[in-house]
Amino acid sequence: MTSPAPTDSTDRVPPQLSAGPRPAPGPAADEGLARRLRALACTAPIHDLDARKANLAGEYSVYGMAEIALAAIDLVTLNMDFDTGADHDQIVARLVPRVAAQAPPRPAEEHERVARWVLENLINVGSVDRGFRAVYGTFTADGTYVRRDYDFKLIEEVPGYGGAVYLRTTDEAVNVLVGALDTDVTSAQIAAEVKLEVLVRRGRLADAQLAAEQARYRTVQYSETLRRALEATRRNVRAVDWLHTVPDMIAEALDHVADRYRHENAILTNIRKARDEIEDADNKRRAAELVDIVKDCIRRHTQLQSRLLEAGPLFRAEQDRQAFATPMTSSGTDLYGHLLAPLLPLPLEEAVRVTDAFFARGTGLRTPASVRVGDLVDLLLTPPVEREHLGAEMPEPDLIATPDDSRFSEEQLAAARELLDLPADAPRRLSGLLAEARRTGDLDLPYLVALLAVHAASPAVGTAYRQGEEKLLFAVDDGTELDDPEFGGADLIVGTALLDAAGMAADRTEAA
Repeated sequence: MTSPAPTDSTDRVPPQLSAGPRPAPGPAADEGLARRLRALACTAPIHDLDARKANLAGEYSVYGMAEIALAAIDLVTLNMDFDTGADHDQIVARLVPRVAAQAPPRPAEEHERVARWVLENLINVGSVDRGFRAVYGTFTADGTYVRRDYDFKLIEEVPGYGGAVYLRTTDEAVNVLVGALDTDVTSAQIAAEVKLEVLVRRGRLADAQLAAEQARYRTVQYSETLRRALEATRRNVRAVDWLHTVPDMIAEALDHVADRYRHENAILTNIRKARDEIEDADNKRRAAELVDIVKDCIRRHTQLQSRLLEAGPLFRAEQDRQAFATPMTSSGTDLYGHLLAPLLPLPLEEAVRVTDAFFARGTGLRTPASVRVGDLVDLLLTPPVEREHLGAEMPEPDLIATPDDSRFSEEQLAAARELLDLPADAPRRLSGLLAEARRTGDLDLPYLVALLAVHAASPAVGTAYRQGEEKLLFAVDDGTELDDPEFGGADLIVGTALLDAAGMAADRTEAA
């Protein structure tokens, strides 16, 4: 029996069955996994809020902290500008109604506390650098598994004019907000606006509103990228490549702004046309909101364009300022290079002499509390001087009670208002109201009724609307003369008008 001819194992045996372990994928193959791990790490602080709310003193399980956190990131993103950021207290005030909607019976102090707690945790106030850190692993070129640290922030505090501190969202926070993790800014902006145009043309306004909001978030993120480049130029022109990188970026950004401006104006025209043709009230409201969002995008692009046009003069001015600045006459002490590194190889008895001399001169002078023993005795035996914590005594003012010179009493005002509390569908003549007031036996009540009726001839509708009143007293002159023994003029038609409570609630919601 003959044995089969030998064969090449590499030709016959599948690669997955060959002996020996396969090498780990290289950095290029592992980059997608690392990018997803970094994107997942950005959402960890938001999920951690719901896990840590049990540590708060009180019952806070009713609140959805992740939802409040996303709303806070949304508010900071939309309220920050190119040069400044969002105000901390203003963000808390706008976040409180969102928190109150989750637990209306709870007190307002608790709602504000939850809003501040969520915002401070997004800033990560308790840490030293106010940032978050995640650990993930990648493979090197030789297949070695290496753990790496990923440091990021969601909301950061930046200094403003006059010592103010503003809030700004980072790129990671915007990525978490729009749900497009680790994507290119320019391509995401174009895709969002093309999607918006298609949705508007098809009449899907609910989806178009979401696409418009995502386009606005991408606009903010693009502005942040350029703002950081200009800030780095102000600090050090040599740290930024103004020969190739920045000019190419500015040219690309100007082309981007011009294309987006034309695109957004076309979208705005289509939305306005759809708003005017839609008959459904809900879709008409969504179309009006879309108009406001796209207008805000156009405003942000216009502001970005003005900053881009100022970038060239800013570079030249900073180059002149930094090039001709007076150099420092003295250099600071490098503790590591001048002190620590030379001392580490020395024996202890030699190093102590150097450290004693350094710290004796480095800590500065300290004046003793008492130089002589007599001064020390006087200091110890001198009784303390009593201080007036509240300052000098203020003279007692002479208060004089203001006399009550009003003609009508509170009881008469209540009786007149009860008399003028008319049904909405049953107005009355002023002459009949005056006759009814006289039948009460109060001689001053007809004068008060006449005064309130004349005042109602020009009612403050706007004030009543803003104050949330449900009805308003009004009086109309139809040309009939008043036949009354004490009063003359027109016999007014007095009635009650009901105000739009739903409209007032909507206006207050928009104002908030």
